[in-house]
Amino acid sequence: MRDLATEPGRAAGPSRRAVRGALGALAAAALTLPLLGAAPDPAPPATARLQQAFASAAAAYDVPQSVLLGVSYLQSRWDAHGGAPSVTGGYGPMHLTDARTALASAGHHSTGAEDPRGDDARPALRPSELGLDTAKLPDRLTTLPRAARLTGLDAETLREDPAANVAGGAALLAEAQRRLGAPASDDPADWFGAVALFSGADDRASATAYANEVFAVIRDGEERVTDAGQRVALDASPEDLAPDPSALERAGLRKGSAAGTECPRTVSCEWIPAPYEEFGDGDYGNHDLGNRPASQRIRYIVVHDTEGAWEGVLDMVQDPTYVSWQYSLRSTDGHIAQHVKAKDVAWHAGNWYVNAASIGLEHEGFLTDPDAWYTEAMYRSSARLVKYLSDRHGIPLDRQHILGHDTVPGTTTATIPGMHTDPGPYWDWRHYFELLGAPLEATGAKSAGAVTIRPDYDTHRPVFTGCETAGEPCAPHGSSAVRLYSDHDVNSPLITDVGLGSAPTTGVNDLSSRVSTGQRYAVADRWGDWTAIWYLGQKAWFHNPPKNPTAVPAKARVITPRKGLDSVPVYGRAYPEAAAYPEGVPAQPVSPLPYKVLAGQKYVTGGKVPGEYYYAVTFDPASHQVVRGKDQYYEIQFGHRVGFVRAADVTVASS
Repeated sequence: MRDLATEPGRAAGPSRRAVRGALGALAAAALTLPLLGAAPDPAPPATARLQQAFASAAAAYDVPQSVLLGVSYLQSRWDAHGGAPSVTGGYGPMHLTDARTALASAGHHSTGAEDPRGDDARPALRPSELGLDTAKLPDRLTTLPRAARLTGLDAETLREDPAANVAGGAALLAEAQRRLGAPASDDPADWFGAVALFSGADDRASATAYANEVFAVIRDGEERVTDAGQRVALDASPEDLAPDPSALERAGLRKGSAAGTECPRTVSCEWIPAPYEEFGDGDYGNHDLGNRPASQRIRYIVVHDTEGAWEGVLDMVQDPTYVSWQYSLRSTDGHIAQHVKAKDVAWHAGNWYVNAASIGLEHEGFLTDPDAWYTEAMYRSSARLVKYLSDRHGIPLDRQHILGHDTVPGTTTATIPGMHTDPGPYWDWRHYFELLGAPLEATGAKSAGAVTIRPDYDTHRPVFTGCETAGEPCAPHGSSAVRLYSDHDVNSPLITDVGLGSAPTTGVNDLSSRVSTGQRYAVADRWGDWTAIWYLGQKAWFHNPPKNPTAVPAKARVITPRKGLDSVPVYGRAYPEAAAYPEGVPAQPVSPLPYKVLAGQKYVTGGKVPGEYYYAVTFDPASHQVVRGKDQYYEIQFGHRVGFVRAADVTVASS
């Protein structure tokens, strides 16, 4: 609910200075009561209580309301997540952190059967496990205890009561302003330094990037309904809002350096290199030197989550016996660390064809914990980085080029069950593509022959199991995933993935019978409120009512088996024919997966790709080379994961 009694971003009521500390004295309940000395106001509507909490906390701690709202939006988009912690132990709308209760000890690459290289030419890699010392935590991971001291509220209240949480955030902002020796100004622009300090970053570049994002939100304004049904609005500020970053010079933060990184200027980025070292006996790690894009085009960006906390993840990527990826992104403030140059090939996707043509991004998070949510700061920073890389390398902004690790195909039949499933059903692809400037919109007529999967993330809550205990339901949560059935009935069997060799389940890591936001599929049939798509060689049905659609019409290019062929094989990699390999480079088998595209079926294609193999099995890059054949392939959206079909086997048409 907008505050119509004052100018945008300001709270109504008596002088905020006169009531400083009132919230700490009255505990969380004070947030729903009139300010001291003010005439009683009618209780706000139930859906406006969080908006009132921002107004009350801003007044109590002399913080401009627009600043408090802007910071909270970047932290959580004003969501409370039912009091559950984020990946870094952050709670509530202000994402106050108490990380000692929430940090994990190892990353997801240390478990499972997937070889992150995915190259048959080398023995399978079995990375070591590294732990995380949780006894030494930076200040950015312990803001909740500080807020408790400042407000007089206990930690449990700050974690579980959204209004109290907002008060804790306001107290931290006010403390940051005092640390800078600055007055409690009514002008939001005077709070740039305090906002930067609130980020918890220990270097000036990261703090500045965070504050710039907050003030972009304040300038543009935002309005949404939170996960708890609260309507919160931040009016756009005047165009002349001009914060002064010079205040950070008094904060004592180290300058930080982006030297050596390949990042846009709008983010905070540092170079923490992954080691390229030889172990002996011909073994080395943890990536391969290359000459991209001169030798081959970079076609994909792969989105991962870390399944571990920042400090432990950085330890892992700096271990020469471990695996690698190009970038890591931090949850609390969106800070980025680059580890491998774009020209070099990191070991991250479990498919050598994809690795050789991709850049990998690891996001601090956990896929099986529905409320280990990703901050808006990290989403925005990641989107800025992906847009930069897309522009630089000509990578299309769609789901067949911006891949989740869960959409990378297995290389052979044997590898399919061990492929990874991150970032999982709780990554908000719809919001992510909005931030990329490529919103997922309807592009076809109502009767179009293809659809783009696009449920409403916040209200779409399919049941998943196994987040904490096998077989037990996960907590209800917004999701990007849509479940598929063998008929137009929720009581019909789920779609089966023959490659997994097991019956389909609702498990959070079971990808056999679900599609994801942004993916496009050819329509196979329609029945009332149900739509069928071609998926893994089958008709797969999902509920798609017109009043609350889970997919929108799309124009697309589709492939179908060439006339006269009953079926064509599907591959997990687009390798060249044997005749293309020069002497000294062993020919890699072109092994079909246990899937086929049957006559009459159609699948959306992401475009034609060459048959390529990057040969790199020695420490000396002088022997590395790209083998390119005459065979061409089409990348297709075949199931949850993408696949490849030989161009000679199919015809292409518009849907």
